[in-house]
Amino acid sequence: MTSQTQTTTLNKAQQDYLGKMSSPMMFWLGMLSKLPTAVFWGLRMKTINLEKCEVTIPYFWRSQNPFKSIYFAAMAGAAELSTGALCQLAMAGKGKFSMLVVDFRAQYSKKANQKITFTCEQGLELNEKIDSLEPNGTDQLTMVSIGINEDGDEVARFHVTWSFKRKS
Repeated sequence: MTSQTQTTTLNKAQQDYLGKMSSPMMFWLGMLSKLPTAVFWGLRMKTINLEKCEVTIPYFWRSQNPFKSIYFAAMAGAAELSTGALCQLAMAGKGKFSMLVVDFRAQYSKKANQKITFTCEQGLELNEKIDSLEPNGTDQLTMVSIGINEDGDEVARFHVTWSFKRKS
C-alpha cells in the first residue's frame, strides 16, 4: 500500500487519515467497525493520496456470484470506497461536512473473474470543490471509478455522485 503525497500539502487530520488508511491493520479495523462487508469481500487499499485512490477486490468465494464472477454489489462496494476515501481525505481537518451518495451508475464491460483494482483519479478536482464550499453551502461531484483486471482490461466503470454540505 502506498500513500505517495507530500506531507507539506496535507494538514494534520489528512496526514492522520492517510496513516490509518495506509496501515493494513488500521484499515481492517476501521472497515470492520464502519463497513464490515468490505472486510468480508476482502477489499484492500492499494494507494491513497490527494490525487487518486486505488482499491482492490479479490476473486474468491466470498466475492463470487453463482456465475463464477465477482458479485456486482462487491464491485460496487470497492468502487464506492475508492471515491469515498478520497472524499474523507479531502474533508479531513477542514471543518464539519455531511456527504451522501445521491446517484450511482454502473457499466460492466467484461467478466470479473480475477482480482480487480478500482481507481478514482479525481482527488484534485474534489479538493477544489470542498475548499470552495461556503458554510451551509452544498455541491455535488460525480466521481468515476474504473475497474481494471490483472490483464489490464477494463471490467467495469462506476459513476458515483456525492453530495456535500459544509456545516456552519
